Amino acid sequence: MDLKHDEAVEITLNSFDDDEIGSRMSTNYISIREGADVRQAMRELVNQAAENDNISTIYVTDGDGRLVGAIDLKDLIIARGDTDLKKITAVSYPHVYADEPIADCINRIMDYSEDSIPVLDADNKLKGVLTSQELAQLVDDELGEDYAKLAGLSAEEDLSEPLKKSIAKRLPWLMILLGLGLVVSGVVGMFEKVVAHLAVIVSFQSLILDMAGNVGTQSLAVTIRVLMDENLSGKQRMYLVWKETRVGLLNGLILGSMSFALVGLYLMLFKEQTAVMAFSVSFCTGAALLLSVILSSLSGTVVPLIFKKLKVDPAVASGPLITTLNDLVAVVAYYGLAWMLLINFMNL
Repeated sequence: MDLKHDEAVEITLNSFDDDEIGSRMSTNYISIREGADVRQAMRELVNQAAENDNISTIYVTDGDGRLVGAIDLKDLIIARGDTDLKKITAVSYPHVYADEPIADCINRIMDYSEDSIPVLDADNKLKGVLTSQELAQLVDDELGEDYAKLAGLSAEEDLSEPLKKSIAKRLPWLMILLGLGLVVSGVVGMFEKVVAHLAVIVSFQSLILDMAGNVGTQSLAVTIRVLMDENLSGKQRMYLVWKETRVGLLNGLILGSMSFALVGLYLMLFKEQTAVMAFSVSFCTGAALLLSVILSSLSGTVVPLIFKKLKVDPAVASGPLITTLNDLVAVVAYYGLAWMLLINFMNL
């Protein structure tokens, strides 16, 4: 029985894109044909082990090379010599396809606990395996790519990256964020009369913006992690939005209350403001913080969900993008409340 692996597999590797499983598979595996007994399988194992040392799992194929199942080496060793391989073959064995994009099956791969995973072609013929080392590298590469997107990079880069490539990876998102930043600045300019009339509120602008950005980034991280589950139902997505809204509301109440007390005391003790003036400003700050935290939690959850619905990688809804959007929300909330509560209503 001829079980040697021909060189066609090496040629196949060159036909796959870098993003496909086939480009990362190895031909270092042991396979035997179905119908053999344990004694015959052991002889084949010894013969093939001279060239392929990945022997912890032995794959069983039919006469056309299609995967039938897999046998754990331990089960093969302790089985009697005349035992039919069917009795120790796991037929429901996890596998991936050579033409599958890595990004589409990385979540399945992370759930597998096997030392190696068979790689099949469109006809379910065994073409190679993903070894444990390659599995770990795939997961590391995918996580690195998502981390790069969260940082606002178009792709991952390392220390040896040429200067031009590093700039090319970073500049596109920076240009988009520059445009959004100009929008934020334009909105602030709309409230210049508020700032001129009550300059003290400018002191706490960064407080509102920073907290809004922090909360939005937290919600974004949670949402992207949840969206890694490809089987997430619409009901579960709605529950995620509802949960993050409640988290934002409770966090906003706590942070807003702390802001109300601390800002008021600060203005009274260090800026010598009257109690009415100090706590009027701190009330506006606390209310704006509450509103910003709630809206930031929503944006950090809803934006990646929308991206996912549009078939766009939700990691593209990166930290810098969410932060800039939340800056816009926070600015409108803060200065809008200051204009309505402090100037129009209280005539401060």
